[in-house]
Amino acid sequence: MTSSLDGLDLGALDKHLRSIGIQRTGELQGQLIAGGRSNLTFLVFDDASKWVLRRPPLHGLTPSAHDMAREYKVVAALEGTAVPVAHPVTMRNDDSVLGAPFQMVEFVPGRIVRHTAELEALGDQATIEACVDALIKVLADLHAVDPESVGLGDFGKPTGYLERQVRRWGGQWDLVKTEDDARDADVKLLHAKLGDAIPEQSRSAIVHGDYRIDNAMLDATDATKVRAVLDWEMSTLGDPLSDAALMCVYRHPMFDMVHADAAWASPQIPSADDLAHKYSVAADLPLAHWDFYMALAYFKLAIIAAGIQFRDRMGSGAASGDQRQGTEYGDKVGEAVAPLIAMGLTALS
Repeated sequence: MTSSLDGLDLGALDKHLRSIGIQRTGELQGQLIAGGRSNLTFLVFDDASKWVLRRPPLHGLTPSAHDMAREYKVVAALEGTAVPVAHPVTMRNDDSVLGAPFQMVEFVPGRIVRHTAELEALGDQATIEACVDALIKVLADLHAVDPESVGLGDFGKPTGYLERQVRRWGGQWDLVKTEDDARDADVKLLHAKLGDAIPEQSRSAIVHGDYRIDNAMLDATDATKVRAVLDWEMSTLGDPLSDAALMCVYRHPMFDMVHADAAWASPQIPSADDLAHKYSVAADLPLAHWDFYMALAYFKLAIIAAGIQFRDRMGSGAASGDQRQGTEYGDKVGEAVAPLIAMGLTALS
């Protein structure tokens, strides 16, 4: 049995699985699944079964974004609802098994669409639009789940979400901006305008926090079927319109600078306005104060881009599983910050 994978002691994991009664057939093996910029994701398998294990990166931990218990809790709670999720297997919120918290779910076969070529491979334009409709229906189904009914009543504070989001992302900027950052004045201006424009929360729901096509497992042959929603690390109780707006902002061509060759930014995906309308119909939720929600989403994406630039400038891209680390890549991503902030200011004007 090999135990040479950084961050994944297969011997210790095998012992743990046996101790909790998980049937094992043959040698336990594993491989790092490429593509993540946050938690490390491994495919773990033996001769009969496959699982997916997620754990925090080896360095550069941020507790809110690497909370294994949070990911596992929401997946376990949503099993059996209209929201497709992988079957939960085991979670440890300490370092007793792998030297770090981790969670593991059953492997869901299918395909993940990250890049434009993978999107094109789904089929014709009608198929792609039907896939988008299915994804939006799942998001609406998620927002329709009563948190209390699935044991997630304590998953976050039900009120004050928008205020916390504005405060949190403004604080993130202070952590990642450069000294004498030329973008600082506009970022601070948008942050202040958002603070002055916070509307009454539309309602409280379970929000994914990072919803788009590459955070879903599609059926291997039928792209109109969503087999599982993935990457729940940013999920909480919050405002569903905030979740929907970020999905729409990810559709903007500028996202292609943050996530190179992003499928969701492709012209084959319906426009941001069309996505918003589709969501409003599917969720039966009016898009009240939509300009604010879009401005907040532009603000978030700008700070995410600045964070990538900061991590790559510090040489920590590899620590989070990013295979494209380096100052050249980070600076390219950083070029998206100012235009995104400008779009946020325009939305609120």
